[in-house]
Amino acid sequence: MTAALIAALSTACAIWLWTGPSTPAIRLHTLLTATHRRLPWHHLLRTSLTRPSSTRRADAWRRACIELCQSLSAELAAGRTPGEALTRAITAVDFPDPEALRPALAAARDGGDVSAALTAAAPAQGGEGLRRLAACWDVSVTAGAGMSALVERVAGTLRAAQVHRQEVAAQLAGPRTTARMLAALPALGLLMAGALNMHPLSFLFGTFPGLLCLLSGTALDACGLWWTHRMATKAQS
Repeated sequence: MTAALIAALSTACAIWLWTGPSTPAIRLHTLLTATHRRLPWHHLLRTSLTRPSSTRRADAWRRACIELCQSLSAELAAGRTPGEALTRAITAVDFPDPEALRPALAAARDGGDVSAALTAAAPAQGGEGLRRLAACWDVSVTAGAGMSALVERVAGTLRAAQVHRQEVAAQLAGPRTTARMLAALPALGLLMAGALNMHPLSFLFGTFPGLLCLLSGTALDACGLWWTHRMATKAQS
């Protein structure tokens, strides 16, 4: 009964490692970084769990910035003033955090410093479009350049960058899946050994050489996942 339970748990773990998200690599990377900084354990857990959501939030900001530039370009092409065009464009776009754009909206309506408001509203991750739009606003105000042409060029650059990120993410999906599959092979090996009545768990947990093999194998497996995640992250950035 115990052997069957252990085999079932091993199978579940193998399936999770194979098909689940790449949280082991993310948590290990967070653990190593935070250990170097001597952060508390509860902060490590919270950071590891919110890392994927922060990535999705950055993607949402990038898409919203592209929509903002496209909408602003269309409003300027319709003959509206830059302030009125920006006001209508901000209102029409669904931002992840609409409250962050309220100062920029007020500056556009009242003739304030729109560039500074856009720069302040831009998040650290995903706010590249707002910062470029702020630079366009500065150039248009100081040099008198055509705002519509600048915004259209920024929109094209943002769209190209978004397509490039999607292509890189699609190309990295294969290596990440392969890394998770290879990480699951030791668990599958234990399952096969248990099915052959070789008692691998007794060796791993009941003897000193087995314990050394278990610790070293687990460490190497985790390091492999972390290294693959690190290479994929650098390639994607």
